[in-house]
Amino acid sequence: MNYVDFFGKKVSKLIIGDNPMTGHSYITDQITGLEMYNFYSTEKIKETLWHMQELGYNTMLALCNPFMVKILRDFEYEGGNIQIIWQPFVPMNQYASMNDMLKVKNTIGIYHQGTTTDYLFETDKCDEILHMVKEYRGVGVPVGLGTHRPDVIEKSEREGWDVDFYVACLHNLRRKREGEPSGFLTGKTKDGIKFWTEDRPIMLDTLQGITKPIIAFKIFSGGKMLINEEPETKKEIIKGVYEEVFTRLKPDDFAAVGVFQRDSDQLKENAELYDEWYNSKNK
Repeated sequence: MNYVDFFGKKVSKLIIGDNPMTGHSYITDQITGLEMYNFYSTEKIKETLWHMQELGYNTMLALCNPFMVKILRDFEYEGGNIQIIWQPFVPMNQYASMNDMLKVKNTIGIYHQGTTTDYLFETDKCDEILHMVKEYRGVGVPVGLGTHRPDVIEKSEREGWDVDFYVACLHNLRRKREGEPSGFLTGKTKDGIKFWTEDRPIMLDTLQGITKPIIAFKIFSGGKMLINEEPETKKEIIKGVYEEVFTRLKPDDFAAVGVFQRDSDQLKENAELYDEWYNSKNK
């Protein structure tokens, strides 16, 4: 695993997102969110964090709900050393959420939650985005903007929004959901969400012109592009995604991936295939 600079912090090129750990599945016809949630007990998440560290991952995007905050605090107390970039938990009072972030010493960033960004953009309430970005400064770490929409990033850049980095989905998951609040608030599931392949080059084209750091996510389309593929084909798809994404982004940009460790060691596979791809490009 190689590492890049994120505001003076050394961050692994691949970081881990915690969607599967908090029961958020985008492949519900194969593995439901409840299956993920049931698998990822407190001990299983800690086991995954230690394995991450062993393999060279040193950072994760984590949802700032009380469950994850407690686990990450305990992990630090037990000697773990994973850096955290927080996604605020939108059902919670945001000032309470910010206080929870400060309980974890290895907090290195916070970003405005993506579907909330998009909802406020779609309903002409961008002032509320800017207000919360200003409030998040109180955590004392770089503040980012999450989104699934290239036009949000274009507007932010055009108008000079006070954000330090972007957390950008390669797929516009807001299609046919425009004007809907986050599923954290509505309870709406991921069922029916489609990952349009044509979205990927549009977002990557947008990101190529951005000088601020980028964290790309949904690089494997929420796992959909790997479903029902033979092992060797799956490996080639994963390396192809690294080629597609990392040759378009800046050298210090990086990507978040989710892992479900029940049926195979996805942490190890993703890291080994990244190293294979990286070494082939840097002979």
